[in-house]
Amino acid sequence: MIGQQIASSIERRSGVSLWRQIADQILHSIAIGDFAENAALPPEIALAERYGVNRHTVRSAIAALVQDGVLRAEQGRGTFVLSRKRLSYPIGARTRFSEGLQGQATERRSVLLESAVEPASRRVAEGLGLAKGSNVMRLETRGEADGQPVSRATGWFDAKRFAGIETAIEETGSVTASLQRFGISDYLRQSTVLSARHAD
Repeated sequence: MIGQQIASSIERRSGVSLWRQIADQILHSIAIGDFAENAALPPEIALAERYGVNRHTVRSAIAALVQDGVLRAEQGRGTFVLSRKRLSYPIGARTRFSEGLQGQATERRSVLLESAVEPASRRVAEGLGLAKGSNVMRLETRGEADGQPVSRATGWFDAKRFAGIETAIEETGSVTASLQRFGISDYLRQSTVLSARHAD
């Protein structure tokens, strides 16, 4: 029953790749204690059944989390959850990644992992005030604090209005600084959706 509930939470038409959704589900399971720190993850075949996807999708999700420093893969032994430093991250209408971690990390930056121009899904188009199918730039970024990965995010931008924003993020290491290059000095959050959190 639990496996069926988890599999049903995977949205195959959401515009977010399946491996990314699986990675987010694994992060959530770590956050709530289903997968304990320093413990081994279930085998790939068990995770594939748990999430209702094939093993290749699970493998891609695990590889991404290993790259992010969340998991550690040991040949012949399995994949293990790494111990994590817990950070406090207040969320408000104007919260920026670097400001949210101020006082907890000396260096804070966003690292661009992937970028692609694609047609906007209905949900993305509504959020950006565009027509469905309009070209949008999808950015996959990883937030780092003192060189340690602390977050992962997917952002969509009007591809015409923000042409070249992926280059700006690579150069500045900041979404806020990149938006300033396009004449946006301030912006507000309309909503915030969290896929996982650590409880203290």
